[in-house]
Amino acid sequence: MDDVLFITPQIRVPLREIELSATRAQGAGGQHLHKTSSAAQLRFDVRTSSLPADCKTRLLALPDRRIGADGVVTIKAQRHRSLEQNRDDALQRLAGLIGRAAAVPRPRKATQPTRAAQRQRLEGKIRRGRVKALRGRPVD
Repeated sequence: MDDVLFITPQIRVPLREIELSATRAQGAGGQHLHKTSSAAQLRFDVRTSSLPADCKTRLLALPDRRIGADGVVTIKAQRHRSLEQNRDDALQRLAGLIGRAAAVPRPRKATQPTRAAQRQRLEGKIRRGRVKALRGRPVD
């Protein structure tokens, strides 16, 4: 089963939904760098993917610059010298991104401050007010 990207035990992305292409790497390098396409560019359309609907919604809501307004995730991997390693790196970064969106956030429970904390807060305000009241002109 090498044609599937495993995210979680329940979420798997078929590799046919991921578009991988080879491009030339940027930056400094020797003669080999300028002749070969060793960087991998990955494109993944979130809206047409087979991800669960709630995961898609959370993924599109993530504040990540790799996710475009059209719902396409674009990742360029050029850390390594070989195309295969860069492909694996791009796939792992996509899996991490989807994994972040797959985690369901715990709902926040509204809490009340304790009575002691409320009293302490009010006493601090009163104390601060007394200090400020002493800053006025002295009364004859």
